[in-house]
Amino acid sequence: MPTKKQRRRQQKSRRHEYEYVYVDDEGNEVEVDPAELRSEKDERRSETRARTGNNNRGGTQRARSQRGIQPPSWRRAAKRGLLFGPLLVVAMMLLNRNVSTAQQIAPAVFLIAFFIPFSYFTDSLAYRMYRRRLERRNAPKTR
Repeated sequence: MPTKKQRRRQQKSRRHEYEYVYVDDEGNEVEVDPAELRSEKDERRSETRARTGNNNRGGTQRARSQRGIQPPSWRRAAKRGLLFGPLLVVAMMLLNRNVSTAQQIAPAVFLIAFFIPFSYFTDSLAYRMYRRRLERRNAPKTR
C-alpha cells in the first residue's frame, strides 16, 4: 500500500502529465498546436485585465518604481547610527548589569562605529542594484 506521500506524488504526476487534444468531427483525437493554446491564453488574460482595469499589484508596483532609491550618503548612515545607538546602549546596560557604566557603553560605541560604514556599504549595494535594474528595463531589447 503506498504511503500518503507516494499517493500525493502519483496524483501530482497525473495532474501535470497530459496533452491538449481535441476530438474532430470523425472522432479522431488531434493534438492542439501550441501556438493556438498560447493565443487563447493571451486572449483570456487580456479580457480579464480589461474587465478588472488596473489590478492592485500594478498600482503598487508603479508607486514603488516612482519612489526610487536615493544614492548612498554618509549623512543618512550617521542618522541611522544615531537612531540605533541609544537602543544598543540600553541593550548593553540590560545585558551587562554587573559591570560599570563605561564598560557597558564602550562595546556599544564600538558596534556603532562598525554599523555606520556597514550601513553606507549596504546603501551603496542597494543603489547599484537599483541602477542596473533601471538600465536593463530601459535598454532596447535586441532579439
